[in-house]
Amino acid sequence: MTTSLQHAPARTWTTGDFDFPLPPELIAQHPAPQRSASRLLDGRTRPPADRVFRELPALLAPGDLLVFNDTQVIKARLFGEKPTGGRLELLVERVLANGEVVAHMKVSKKPTPGTVLRMAVGANGQPGFTATLLGRWPDADGPLFRLRFSDDPYTLMARHGHVPLPPYIEHADTAEDERRYQTIFAKNPGAVAAPTAALHFDEGVLAALDARGVQRASVTLHVGAGTFQPVKVDDIRQHRMHSEWYRIPPETLAALERARRAGGRVLAVGTTTVRTLESWARTGATEGDTDIFITPGFDFRVVDLMITNFHLPRSTLMMLVSAFAGYEHIMALYRHAIEQRYRFFSYGDAMLLQRTG
Repeated sequence: MTTSLQHAPARTWTTGDFDFPLPPELIAQHPAPQRSASRLLDGRTRPPADRVFRELPALLAPGDLLVFNDTQVIKARLFGEKPTGGRLELLVERVLANGEVVAHMKVSKKPTPGTVLRMAVGANGQPGFTATLLGRWPDADGPLFRLRFSDDPYTLMARHGHVPLPPYIEHADTAEDERRYQTIFAKNPGAVAAPTAALHFDEGVLAALDARGVQRASVTLHVGAGTFQPVKVDDIRQHRMHSEWYRIPPETLAALERARRAGGRVLAVGTTTVRTLESWARTGATEGDTDIFITPGFDFRVVDLMITNFHLPRSTLMMLVSAFAGYEHIMALYRHAIEQRYRFFSYGDAMLLQRTG
């Protein structure tokens, strides 16, 4: 007599599965006084352990490899006006190879192609520079706008731009934000949001990692504003993920190979690093655009451990960490974090996760 095994159908995940009630006062508006003084929830254990971030090196082993995202946040928020005087705001998403700029535009009535925008208008009524609207991007019906600035975009943003703080941070950018909404190893300009899990590292933590024998490597993924894009569909399979540019240098590929041969673990600092490494594992491409969407059931091929901040309810990042550490475990960790008054989002605290399976 034979018995056929009945397998339960795979769960259909909804956006509501990744929702949770968050007291608004737990949304961090400013960073901790010292980078490594933020809290670290060690989610590898059950129950989790409440730690301080500077304890991280002691939690790792010699031969482990930390991979950082070395992108640099640009001062991508720019204010200006149309020829009619109507005010507008640009958020630069990326600078193209030909020097043109792709940006989000906030304005009451969209200008037409060919319009010359007056940007960074001073008290004397004169613009700091001009931006000519060329059209939509990536196609004629695209959601973004393609522009040509009157000078080098990076120079103009550095001179006239503002730190592109996330929408849930309620104050205007300050000198503190210019310094702290940036990692200490940022070197490749192009991001409009910080790889926030890396904001907790300071020179003391890096020195302790080196003394511990933990190896370090880096990738570059220019974080786009799409990281804050809400999931507007109920069935997450219908969500269209935003695209971001990444690069993995040859020395990082060599470091990954050495770590694997030596039995070391790969620890990704932040979800952007996870997306970069897992994109490469699937395509073999060390440079290009990725729109990888990581949800429960995803087969991780590179990353063993992850450091990450606490993410927005109903976000693609909640889906990613749930895929990595297990949905029920993540929801339990978030309940613990709220009960223990951890600080959430970009300027908030961090947690250490271990891959399930």
